[in-house]
Amino acid sequence: MIRRFVRGSEWRREVLLTNLWLVPAIEVVAAAVLFAVTYALDMAAYDGKFTLPGWAISGSPDAARQILTAIAAAIITVVGVVFSIVIVALTLTSTQFGPRMLRNFIRDRGTQITLGTFVGTFVYAVLALGSIGQGKHGNFVPHISITVTLVLMVVDLAVLIYFINHIATQIQLPQVIAGIAGDLAAAISAQAGDASPGADDRQAAQVISQMDGPGGEVNAPRSGYLQFIHHRTLVQIASEVGALVHLRYRPGHFLVQGHPYATVWPPSAAPKVARELSSSHVIGPYRTLAQDVSFGIDQLVEIGIRALSAAVNDTFTALTCIDWIGDSLCKVTGRWQPTRIYADASGEVRVITTEISYERLVQRSFEKVRQAGRGMPAVLIRQLDALDKIMERTTTDEQRAVLLGQAAMIERSSSESVPEASDRADVRRRYEAVLSTRAAITAGDRLAPSP
Repeated sequence: MIRRFVRGSEWRREVLLTNLWLVPAIEVVAAAVLFAVTYALDMAAYDGKFTLPGWAISGSPDAARQILTAIAAAIITVVGVVFSIVIVALTLTSTQFGPRMLRNFIRDRGTQITLGTFVGTFVYAVLALGSIGQGKHGNFVPHISITVTLVLMVVDLAVLIYFINHIATQIQLPQVIAGIAGDLAAAISAQAGDASPGADDRQAAQVISQMDGPGGEVNAPRSGYLQFIHHRTLVQIASEVGALVHLRYRPGHFLVQGHPYATVWPPSAAPKVARELSSSHVIGPYRTLAQDVSFGIDQLVEIGIRALSAAVNDTFTALTCIDWIGDSLCKVTGRWQPTRIYADASGEVRVITTEISYERLVQRSFEKVRQAGRGMPAVLIRQLDALDKIMERTTTDEQRAVLLGQAAMIERSSSESVPEASDRADVRRRYEAVLSTRAAITAGDRLAPSP
């Protein structure tokens, strides 16, 4: 775990966000620090260094113990209820949305803060309860700490009301889909790259073709999903041994232990690179969005095809997923050029990575939903509407050809599977709208003055 924390800001952020212990642990520490402060004030008042303020609760040691015991018992009971609600929400998520959606709920900051607030209050009350006892001037009662405990209990009530409303909102399917789309948009912004010379597939292939021989192979140290690659560390490793490393797999791909997943030139540097490579990447049992944009698209597609299944039959949820998929591809189109070539400080190429292409992103976004929605005009029409919007963002003929290919498959699916003629005509009109948008963009490109 410690080694993972040093590998890139994206991975550190993912690890810190996706757990239910970090925020509660921070709040428990904060509660202990707050108690240390209030206990010092209580001791100062006990020693006569200042007079207790009028708002501080007074009473005997027995009364103080009863108050703190009642508060601690009530808080720990509510913590159990909160945990139960969280478990029910996670179970519902796994059943309705798919097991891959669980991580989105675990990442929810509202749930983490709620658990931390209650646990922190419980710890504070127990510490205050333990501080009651016999002092050098008689019975010691932490009046200020008891008052703060009551204040924290009122805060807990407010947090509980917030949490109930928050959970009721978060388990609504449109909110779940919008949350996934928001995470996907952030991932696209971080990973889209730019169209700078030397970063495209053609140059990467050219560099590889210039290498002597087949190169040395590096085998995967264990099985699992490639989650993160720290390119800076990998460049440093390759530079130290004077090598070029070609990664055959990208984050999101599943690696099989002992199977080659990188090629090194010269081959003599492969053993050294293999020994050091574990410090530059993370392999785990699940996929993440840290460097895998396609995972966010797959999550939306999974919800969509579950909604279209015979067991669920929820067409409107599928339409919502298509809308957000179209929005995500609008953000990708025209700017998807992730960096593939990494050089060291001297400008020598050291690392060539494998990245998902624009064509593959489009295929993952539309093909499974089209297959699941076969014979459903509403789904086919919404997909064509999304393609029409995406077409407006295209900048190259290659991108337009990819979108037209998907539109043509949707139109053929309609012709083969939709029985009603009027429904087929509706799908055909949407298909022709995509063709018209493409023709207008092409004509505009031809009329535009050349630079």
